[in-house]
Amino acid sequence: MAIATSCGTLVIKKRGTILLCHVTGTQHWDIPKGLLDPGETALEAAVRELREETGLEFSEDRFIDLGLFSYRRDKRLHLFRVDAPDDLDDLGHLICTSHFMHHVTGEPTPEMDGFCWAMRDELRTLCWPRMAGVLLGLDW
Repeated sequence: MAIATSCGTLVIKKRGTILLCHVTGTQHWDIPKGLLDPGETALEAAVRELREETGLEFSEDRFIDLGLFSYRRDKRLHLFRVDAPDDLDDLGHLICTSHFMHHVTGEPTPEMDGFCWAMRDELRTLCWPRMAGVLLGLDW
């Protein structure tokens, strides 16, 4: 079985909060992440996914490579960190431009439909258990 790599970005505020995106149609929140496209580097994928799922764009030199992490039997995570600018408090301007076809309506639907800053102690409640475990295992 081939192991896929999903590349994602931890956007971190100085006060120790992390940017989470609400996954449409679920009760869960996640970091902006997604699978590598053919020919893409992990950094290019992380930059693209951050832009597609939040509208945020940062220069590549701001991304700190955190490395590869086990996630599921069929998927691993390649994570990066970006320190958020001080003025990124209000998330009302963020927008997800990555869509899927809704299983009932057949309409294009954004993958993410909300954004929040979360504290470490909120991750087990907000995120899927595997993602919470990975994020809580990192020093941010």
